[in-house]
Amino acid sequence: MLLLISDMHLQENRPELTRAFLRFVKTEASQAKALYLLGDIFNLWVGDDAMTAFHKEIAAALKALSEQGTKVFIMHGNRDFALGQSFCKQAGCTLLQDPSIITPFGKPILLMHGDLLCTQDISYQRMRRVLHHPIIKYLLLHLPLKIRLKIANKTRQISKSSTRKKAKTIVDVTQKEVIRRMEAHQTTCLIHGHTHRPAVHHLEIELQGKKLAAKRYVLGDWSNQQGWKITLTKDDIQLSSFNFNQ
Repeated sequence: MLLLISDMHLQENRPELTRAFLRFVKTEASQAKALYLLGDIFNLWVGDDAMTAFHKEIAAALKALSEQGTKVFIMHGNRDFALGQSFCKQAGCTLLQDPSIITPFGKPILLMHGDLLCTQDISYQRMRRVLHHPIIKYLLLHLPLKIRLKIANKTRQISKSSTRKKAKTIVDVTQKEVIRRMEAHQTTCLIHGHTHRPAVHHLEIELQGKKLAAKRYVLGDWSNQQGWKITLTKDDIQLSSFNFNQ
């Protein structure tokens, strides 16, 4: 069994969420062969050198999980794209490229954070290309910590305000891009997060000249009371929510 989660947005001022995540890692995730965290693990990440006791506690929990036999894989999100190898070493996890293909049971599955699929949000995609450019990223990570935090908080404020003004269709995925990515990676299964719109979508793609049924699984974000997960077995893929109080 594999478990996939995303968009926990962990932060120090949400202790209920942190406790729920740590409990999930210690209990349910420990029963899985692998745990995949598909981005936005943290609500903000300005560099591995800015890790606090809070971040180290999360890293230690993931390290303990990996040491007891569950492989841990992490993908960048739009909030924590600066997360680096230092954190991964402390957390005992492997950093995945976005997108990535896995074949746990012989059939390819495409994993993404999901923001690359939102091609109608032109201003966001433009900003993403700038921030992810290796030179820009290097320069940002070598600024003084106070300046990085100031830039990150200002960027979040602008992004939040801008998102509220955009139509829901603009900040959601583009079906054409979903199909393009799936056909390019030769897969009928895509799993992603980012949009905070949990659902299972049925679509049709063309592979090797044949029209095939395909599915897109969207993970939900975690609140203070509820989380979302995908359970992947040899015979089934299940998207489900779970209450933290149960």
